[in-house]
Amino acid sequence: MNPKLLIVDDDDEIRAQMKWALAKDYEILVAGDRAGAVETFRSGRPAVVLLDLGLPPQPASPEEGLAALSELMAMDRLTKVVVITGQGEKDNAIRAIGAGAYDFLCKPVIADELKFLLKRSFHVAQLEREFRQMQQLLQGDAFEGMLGTSAAMRTVFDSIRKVATTGVPVLILGESGTGKEMTARAIHQRSDRKDGPFVAINCGAIPETLLESELFGHEKGAFTGAHIQRKGRIETASGGTLFLDEIGEIPLSLQVKLLRFLQEQCIERVGGRQSISIDARVVAATNADLKKGMAGGKFREDLYYRLAVVQMIMPPLREREGDARMLAQSFLQRFAAQAGKTGMTFERDALRALNNHAWPGNVRELENCIRRAVIMADGKNVSVQDLELPSAGAGASGVTLKDAREAVERELVQRTLRKHSGKIAPAAAELGISRPTLYELMEKLAITRP
Repeated sequence: MNPKLLIVDDDDEIRAQMKWALAKDYEILVAGDRAGAVETFRSGRPAVVLLDLGLPPQPASPEEGLAALSELMAMDRLTKVVVITGQGEKDNAIRAIGAGAYDFLCKPVIADELKFLLKRSFHVAQLEREFRQMQQLLQGDAFEGMLGTSAAMRTVFDSIRKVATTGVPVLILGESGTGKEMTARAIHQRSDRKDGPFVAINCGAIPETLLESELFGHEKGAFTGAHIQRKGRIETASGGTLFLDEIGEIPLSLQVKLLRFLQEQCIERVGGRQSISIDARVVAATNADLKKGMAGGKFREDLYYRLAVVQMIMPPLREREGDARMLAQSFLQRFAAQAGKTGMTFERDALRALNNHAWPGNVRELENCIRRAVIMADGKNVSVQDLELPSAGAGASGVTLKDAREAVERELVQRTLRKHSGKIAPAAAELGISRPTLYELMEKLAITRP
């Protein structure tokens, strides 16, 4: 869909001419007075507005147009309003700029100047909105501390909203480093148990001989060294959420006891005979294939179906389009502040490498990569060498198709510009592209005019 452009002018003929000239590139909205402009803006939300200051009922005065400008800016400060004024009325244009207008044009409007200004206005508007979105994410407006704008992560966020309001067990599946524990915490924070404890235990990090006591607790004298009574993690989580990470590592002998807890919501401490009622929600996670474990007799089928009332799959970072760069910027801001190196940025090759790397270790690998880069960087620019990643995601040959294509384009453009002594028009003609396209290509390929 073309971007929306609102044209506000009281002259029907001028509106028709502008609409005819610009309809190919934009979805045109029109209004003839202040009230119509406000109503159309409210319903259409265009990113850019062309506003003639001479509006009825006082077309000879700029006051009605300036009032319309104020109302539009009050609804959306990021809107780019380009005012149109007469040749001898530049003072009014300056007043409009002071009131929030982005730029101005003097009558008669030249079509090429108008198209260029509109293109720039839409580009700046898009950049500002993307920047605001990024700032909101980095300032803590992310989803329970989780950053992500990709379709895959929006699906995860939607699932969290749905399951958080229930009390059913949730099984979170995904590769290592994808954020399974953060997802479990988000479920807890969105639930009616958020004021209760969130108790996490990594079932694969505790020796099998100690895991039963760690989960279920023990009575005094239950075994050698049990000098006092001790509550387990399950009991500690009562009233809140119990997060069982790496659930696939739990031994078969404990799976039976865990299944009983899930079925009856009660436990017995090791060495005890008293049944203790527990009110805890269970969220489990694993990067293992539990169905394969069931087929091999290493994981109980009945326990699996008790845990997997709802399943959530965390996407790997390589499938989260655009998120790697956003996460990298967030980590860079955080670690640079911690190291007293505020104002650090990524070089272009570093950004290309971040986007193209496969990230087998997912977000955890990315976080550690940026932490290391902040330490290793000499100045305020993080280079691809600081990241210690293949530049631009080179494959087995060391060069991607994208790299090869850009190298050929760069060489051809530079050779043509040298041939024409840096003159844009003849160079663009020889290359078979328009001048604006050549400018964009030069910016993309970081080429300066000779």
